[in-house]
Amino acid sequence: MQTHIVPVGFDYDRMIAPLIRDQFDVDRVILLEGTVGSEANVEYSRNIARKLEQDFQNLLGAETVREQLTDVYDYDAAFERAFDLINAELDRDERRGADAGGEAGGEDRGDPDDDEAEREVWVNLCSMPRPVSFAFATAAHSIMVERQDDRDRIHTYYTAPEKYLETELAEELRANRDLLRELVESDALAGGGSGDDDGDGDGSVVDPDRVADRLETTTDLLAEFDERGTTIGAKRIGDSHVIELPVASFQNVKPFEELVLFTLGEHGEFASVSELAETLAADLNEEYTDSFRSKVIYNVDRLGPGGKGYIEQEEHGKSYRTTLSRIGQLWVRAHADEDRELAR
Repeated sequence: MQTHIVPVGFDYDRMIAPLIRDQFDVDRVILLEGTVGSEANVEYSRNIARKLEQDFQNLLGAETVREQLTDVYDYDAAFERAFDLINAELDRDERRGADAGGEAGGEDRGDPDDDEAEREVWVNLCSMPRPVSFAFATAAHSIMVERQDDRDRIHTYYTAPEKYLETELAEELRANRDLLRELVESDALAGGGSGDDDGDGDGSVVDPDRVADRLETTTDLLAEFDERGTTIGAKRIGDSHVIELPVASFQNVKPFEELVLFTLGEHGEFASVSELAETLAADLNEEYTDSFRSKVIYNVDRLGPGGKGYIEQEEHGKSYRTTLSRIGQLWVRAHADEDRELAR
């Protein structure tokens, strides 16, 4: 059984065609629609999602749900959403089986072949803006590290298009520009057609000014395309034009390391590792001793730049200002529910 998580952008074929052609066994699809951008872009993406929803159901027989991804440029939120979605889908059949067992008085009434058909989660990285694609790929990688026994059930994939339409659209636009130029330079717009030519708006004669305006607009657009390609400018997102894309750790986080990370997440930063150790000791109702301080220093080192990369340290005299790195912040955000459980 397979769940496919599909962030929807402006592509249709790459979202569904490879699954049909390669005969994937898709039984559930989650379509994620972006809600940020121009009204035309959002509506276009929404229409693609509607068509995908229908075709995943009709062509593949898959249960299909549509959800919204509020800000396609918010990497942190996308990472957290991906982390939650992938974990939830990996545990989906286990939860459903537990619910069924509970309703049946503890008896296992599931399909005897269920163990042989564990759910796999496939994440499509073809569409939507890059922050979403990278966030979902990094989240999938992070879960593979944390859930070693399930790593073979998690997949990220990409499909290359057979052709890009931008260049074909540009060529058609050039042909239309040349036609408009010929019309402007000839007398075809000056009453050369049959019927009324008094410009009374009955459609028998095209307004020369209107054609000239379209020619100018088309010429300018093609000039921008030839000079800049398919995009223009660099959009400011928040207080920067750059979105950092952190790399996931290749090592799992141990229980005491989790406490260190959650404490840093709660307090933001500590002027020294000793200050962090004192706070941890107080939170755990433990005596602050040299041994406990050494334990904290050891774990901070393991989580630092030379280890798992979840913590950053900046030297200040004989102390080190200790904070979470970007990937460390994402780890804490994605595991916030576990932090709340520990607090109870």
